[in-house]
Amino acid sequence: MKQFSMELAGRTLTVEVGRVAAQANGAAFMHYGDTVVLSTATASEKPRDGIDFFPLSVEYEEKLYSVGKIPGGFNKREGKATEHAVLTSRVIDRPMRPLFPKDYRNDVTLNNLVMSVDPDCSPEVTAMLGSSIATAISDIPFDGPIAATMMGMIDGKLVFNPTTEEKNLSDLALTVASTREKVIMIEAGANEIPEDKMIEAIFAAHEMNQKIIEFIDTIVAECGKEKHDYERYEIPADLWADMTSVITAEDMETAVFTDVKQIREENIRQIKDKLEERYAEDHEEWLSMIDEAVYQYQKKTVRKMILKDHKRPDGRDIKEIRPLAAEVDILPRVHGSGMFTRGQTQIMTITTLAPLSEAQRLDGLDTTETSKRYMHHYNFPSYSVGETRPSRGPGRREIGHGALAERALVPVLPTEAEFPYAIRTVSETLESNGSTSQASICASSLSLMAAGVPIKKPVAGISTGLVTGDSDDDYLVLTDIQGLEDFFGDMDFKVAGTRDGITAIQMDIKIHGLTRAIIEEAISRTKEARMYILDQVMNPVISEARTEVGEYAPKIEQIKVDTDKISEIIGKQGKTINSIIDETGVKIDIDEEGHVSICGIDKAAIDKAIKIIRSIVEPIEAGAIYEGKVVRIMNFGAFVQLTPNKDGLIHISKLSKRRVEKVEDVVEIGDLVVVKVLEVDKMGRINLSLMDIIKE
Repeated sequence: MKQFSMELAGRTLTVEVGRVAAQANGAAFMHYGDTVVLSTATASEKPRDGIDFFPLSVEYEEKLYSVGKIPGGFNKREGKATEHAVLTSRVIDRPMRPLFPKDYRNDVTLNNLVMSVDPDCSPEVTAMLGSSIATAISDIPFDGPIAATMMGMIDGKLVFNPTTEEKNLSDLALTVASTREKVIMIEAGANEIPEDKMIEAIFAAHEMNQKIIEFIDTIVAECGKEKHDYERYEIPADLWADMTSVITAEDMETAVFTDVKQIREENIRQIKDKLEERYAEDHEEWLSMIDEAVYQYQKKTVRKMILKDHKRPDGRDIKEIRPLAAEVDILPRVHGSGMFTRGQTQIMTITTLAPLSEAQRLDGLDTTETSKRYMHHYNFPSYSVGETRPSRGPGRREIGHGALAERALVPVLPTEAEFPYAIRTVSETLESNGSTSQASICASSLSLMAAGVPIKKPVAGISTGLVTGDSDDDYLVLTDIQGLEDFFGDMDFKVAGTRDGITAIQMDIKIHGLTRAIIEEAISRTKEARMYILDQVMNPVISEARTEVGEYAPKIEQIKVDTDKISEIIGKQGKTINSIIDETGVKIDIDEEGHVSICGIDKAAIDKAIKIIRSIVEPIEAGAIYEGKVVRIMNFGAFVQLTPNKDGLIHISKLSKRRVEKVEDVVEIGDLVVVKVLEVDKMGRINLSLMDIIKE
C-alpha cells in the first residue's frame, strides 16, 4: 500500500493505492478531510460486439451511512440513485469521456462509493479526482489525468473548494475540470455573475487544477500500470476510397446542406441504400461498416463546410440565431404556460403553484438541504425527434437538463416571504433540433411570469458550438447550434442569464480541452445572443410577472404569529386547526417560526380563515363585539364559542333587558349570536352580554 498527500484549499487530500479493491483495473481510496470515497476503474477484457460507441458507465453511489443516517421507507436500504447522484455522475462523465480513445469499445465502469462525508470537504470533488486517479493508474487506455476544483465567490472574492458555510454565503457555485493545458468541463450556477468575473473564476480554478495534476503525476509515476492494447475500429482504406468515388464531396454536401432535419435524414438514407446495393455482392464484409463510414463522411463534410467555407448546414451566418417565437397562456386551466420556439426546437413549460407543504423533501448526503421549494422537470418524448419508442421515465439526460434549467432560474425567484408558494415547472419538448435545455429556460421564464410568480428578471439561455482544426488557433465558434452541428462539432457551451449576468453554465466537449480564447469568445457570443432573445423576443410578449396569480391558481396569504401561539392554533390533537379547515375549505401550513400560510381558491374563504386565526391568537378584550355560536346551555346561562379555543358565558341576567325565565326562551344550541365582552376576569373567564347588543 502506498499513500500520497497534498494540501488542497487548506485541507489535506490523501490518496491510498493498493489498500483496497485490488482486483479492479485501478482503485484510489480517497480521503479529503473526513470525506472518504472509494473510486475504482474497471474495463472488460474484450470489446462489446455490435456497437459503434464507447460504452462508459459512471456511477456515484451515495450511502446514507456516510452521514450517519438509516434510509427511510420500509426497505431500509438505498434504492435507485438520487437526482443529486445522477447529476454528479454526469459531471464526472463529461470531462473523462473525451480522454478515452474514440474507437475504444470495451465496457468501462467508473464507480465512486461515498463512504464518509465531511460537510466541508466536497465528496463530489473527491470523487472526480478519484475517478481521474483510478483511471490514470490503471491499464485502461486514457489520455489523462484531469483535475477538478469547485469555486465560490463571497463579496466578490473567490473561494477554492468552499466549506458548507461558505457555500451558503456564495454567489457562485462553479466546478471546473482541466487537463494539463486546457479547460475540459465547466458547470456553474451563479447569482447574476458578470462575464468577466466568471472568466476570472474559471481560470483561477484551472490554475489550481494544474497543481493537482502535478500531484496525480507523482502517483502515476509510482503506481501506474502499462496501458493495455485494444482492438481498433477503423474504416478500411479501400472502402473509404470506393465510397468517396461513388458519393462525391459535392454529393455529400448537397445531402447535408438543408435546415430541414427530415430532408437531410432522407438524403443520407438514400446514400446508404445506394452503398448497400453496391456492396451486396462483391463486398459483403463492408455492409456492417456502411453506417460508420457514412457517419465519418458526413462529419468530415460538415466540419469542412463550417471551418473552411464558413457555411452552416442550414445556410445561416456564423452568429445568426434561428427564427424565434415566444407565446404565453396557451393552456387555459393551468396556473401558467409559456412556449418558446427556436427553429426546429420547441418547448412548452407549464407552471404549477401549491402551498409550501408540497415542497419536495430530500433524503441525501447534504444534511443542510432537506427540502426543495422550486422544482423544474424536463421531458423529452420520442415524437419530438420524429421517432417511436416507449416512455420509460426520465433518464440521466432528462434529469440533467431539468437541473440545469432549475439552476438557471433559482437566482431570480422570489423568497418564501415574498411569495409563499411551492413552484413546479415542467418543460415538455415538443420538437427538438439543438439545445432544448436552453429553450426550456426561456419557456420557463415566460411561464413563471404568466403565472404571476414575481421573478426578479427574465432569464434566457443560448448555446454555442465549436469546430476545431489542426491547431489551437484554427477554430470557429458557432452561435445557436442545431443538432447536426452538436453531433459533428466539438462543443456544446450553454450559458443562461439575465441582462445583468450569468445564472448558469454547462459545457460539454468532445476534444481534449478549450483554450482561454475559445472560452472567452463563447461567453461573449452567448451574452450577445441572450440580450437579443430577451429584448427582441421575450420582453415584447411578457417582460415582468403579472401582479396576481391566475384564476385557477391557489391564493396564499401569510401571517406571522408568536411561536407560543402555534399550539393554540393547532389545538389538542389538531382539533382547532382541523375545525378551521373544515369550516373554510382552505389549507393551512404553520412553520416553527410562526409563519402561517393559508391557501385556497376562494379569497373570501382565505379571509375568513385569517380572521378566525387572528381571533385565536389575539387576546379577548372587554368592550369588544364578537359573533359566536351557542355551544352549551345551563340553568344559569349560555356558553358561546367566540373562537375555536375560547368560550364565554352569557349569564341569564344578561340575555335580555326583560326578565328571562328559561335560557332556552332566548337562545338555543347552534344559534349564532352577536355579543359584547363585559370582562375577562383574573382566571381568564369571559363574561358576555347579549342584552347590550339587542335593541328592543
